[in-house]
Amino acid sequence: MQILLQVQNLNKNFGEMKILKDINLEVAAGEFLTIMGQSGSGKSTLLYCISGMDRATSGTISYDNLDLAGLPDAEMSEVRLKHMGFIFQHSYLLKNLSIRDNIILPGFKAEMVPREAVVENAEEYMKMTGIDHIASHTINEVSGGQLQRAAICRALINQPSVLFGDEPTGALNSSTTEEVMDILNAINNQGTSIILVSHDAKVANRSARIIYLSDGKIKDELILGAYTGPDAAREEKLTDWLNEMRF
Repeated sequence: MQILLQVQNLNKNFGEMKILKDINLEVAAGEFLTIMGQSGSGKSTLLYCISGMDRATSGTISYDNLDLAGLPDAEMSEVRLKHMGFIFQHSYLLKNLSIRDNIILPGFKAEMVPREAVVENAEEYMKMTGIDHIASHTINEVSGGQLQRAAICRALINQPSVLFGDEPTGALNSSTTEEVMDILNAINNQGTSIILVSHDAKVANRSARIIYLSDGKIKDELILGAYTGPDAAREEKLTDWLNEMRF
């Protein structure tokens, strides 16, 4: 098993307040991990620290054998741009650009492949997510679900090793959530690691492993294995575990 991300003795303080406390975590290449916990447990803070979006107070974060904690800001930005993808609760697409242009912008910025290849990749991702027919639309002309699909395409445009998501379905209805999770499972099946923060058990059910944070510490984890479709026994196992966690 290849370890993509390794976190050791991670701590994050805001002033005198300790948000994360001695977090130790490994994420395998190709794994689908969901981080759960009550509001204020440190879920999003953990996600931001391990992805380099925020700096930990202490501890080590190794990503593909690269020490993220020791990287200067400019180099960390390069790693995020070229090797990581990000999806948030809101799409954060630019209003003055079309859906297509929003998607290709990070690819042009990274300059990893010729621009023609970036555009071709964008077209493929839009077809895969079912939004190729709205490529020329502005973000004010499409639905919330379509915006989130566009955000997924944008996150994938540089073919990252890992996709991070902070409540990526939080603003979507249940049917659209299922559609977005189908896409994320398909991406994961192609080998991309996925690490999500979510409060939604239906989202967590789609992941292979779940860790539960409480008061800034990992309280427990649940291994479900790869998602292969609706499974009542799997859902019951997750529900029972979340009840044990008093979620």
